[in-house]
Amino acid sequence: MTRLAIVSDTHVPTRESEVPAWVVTEIEAADHTIHAGDFESVGAYERFVDLAGGELTAVLGNVDPATLDVPRTATLEVDGVTFVVTHGDGSSGSWRERVVETAREKAGADADTTLVAVAGHTHAVVDETVTFDESRPADEDRVRILNPGSATGAAPTTRETMFVATVTDGTLAIEHRTGAVGSSREREREYRTMDEL
Repeated sequence: MTRLAIVSDTHVPTRESEVPAWVVTEIEAADHTIHAGDFESVGAYERFVDLAGGELTAVLGNVDPATLDVPRTATLEVDGVTFVVTHGDGSSGSWRERVVETAREKAGADADTTLVAVAGHTHAVVDETVTFDESRPADEDRVRILNPGSATGAAPTTRETMFVATVTDGTLAIEHRTGAVGSSREREREYRTMDEL
């Protein structure tokens, strides 16, 4: 069994000052971490490399510095499951269309693997399976689309979210994890205000 932490859109340090402790714990417990972009700083990227013990698959997001040495898309094979990772930004088509097209281009139509497209950008949690190729039967050529949301609860979302995936003999299981309502920064302000009363 392989355990993966799947995160995106951490936006450290401009929207949030740090990654929540519960997310750090999940990353440290994982065998591998996938980050779908928008670290927002080289320092934040380096923190994820350290947390993941070097076992990190990461892609460039639309607000990441150009000096960040990560690809726009990446592919990871884990025990019969292929993960195609992209940030999901762009100007052509909808977010979903861009993500599926990227998965199609990077993975091809390999019927011997489970295909999973991991993307971020919208900060909205998505876990759905769509037909990869409309001309084929519905039980063939499907892609599971995962967007873990924002691990720090960065705006416009109001929750810290991520996925924990386990892969066992080609079978994928996904668990959605979420933190408290609001961003870490908002909760800190709320706690300070309550303490002052």
